[in-house]
Amino acid sequence: MKNQSVLYETKEKTGIITLNRPDNRNSMDEETLTTFSEIIENVQKSKDLRCLIITGSGNSFCAGADFKQGFKGIGEMMINEVLMRAYKPFLKVGEVNIPTIAAMNGHAIGGGFGLALMCDIRIANEKAKYGANFARLGVHSGMAVSYILPRIIGLPMANELLFTGRLITGEKAAAIGLANYAVKEADVLQKAIELADEISKSAPVAVKMLKQSIYRGLTWNPVMAAEIESLCQGKTFEMEDSKEGISALLEKREPVFTGM
Repeated sequence: MKNQSVLYETKEKTGIITLNRPDNRNSMDEETLTTFSEIIENVQKSKDLRCLIITGSGNSFCAGADFKQGFKGIGEMMINEVLMRAYKPFLKVGEVNIPTIAAMNGHAIGGGFGLALMCDIRIANEKAKYGANFARLGVHSGMAVSYILPRIIGLPMANELLFTGRLITGEKAAAIGLANYAVKEADVLQKAIELADEISKSAPVAVKMLKQSIYRGLTWNPVMAAEIESLCQGKTFEMEDSKEGISALLEKREPVFTGM
């Protein structure tokens, strides 16, 4: 079990998904996508669960796409189709009809940050880093981040974080309303479990209906937003700046962008 890329367990009426590639900062590879998708489908079928927690092993929640490995078996697919294929398992979190909590034990960056945004509630590690660093990699955001983030923290702050690609601490994330709580690393999962237990004491049908009403009132459609983003992101992936940005990330240096 410990060698699997994604782990799943239940505690009382709470399901817990753990991204389990700590040596790769729980980045998204092909196996992770497939296994995660299967687990989400099983969660949806469960009649006993009252809450779902998503967390990571090691020092990261999720680092986003695995640039070192890439995605296999893409054949003749368009780049935006490849991107949506990678995003869809994580976008499925939005289809879960019970409350979802991101127990962000460590860093959540890029696509991993997008996964956290898909959850209803977020618990941050006060010292970890969070953010959408896409622009610093020379690419457009993905995973509906540009759609969800302004709806959570407001337009001016979302603009600042997206345009700069800045990463912020969990403490700052809680201060701007991005995270519900910021606690010590060792306390993140326990805080999420305590909150899930509290939610579980509420009437399950009422909670499910409340969740539906909340998102219906927001005219919530992150999948459509992700599809639009995939077109923009695909275009930027074809540019020289994205090659420079990703190379700089892997080489741990500052990128030099030319606008090409």
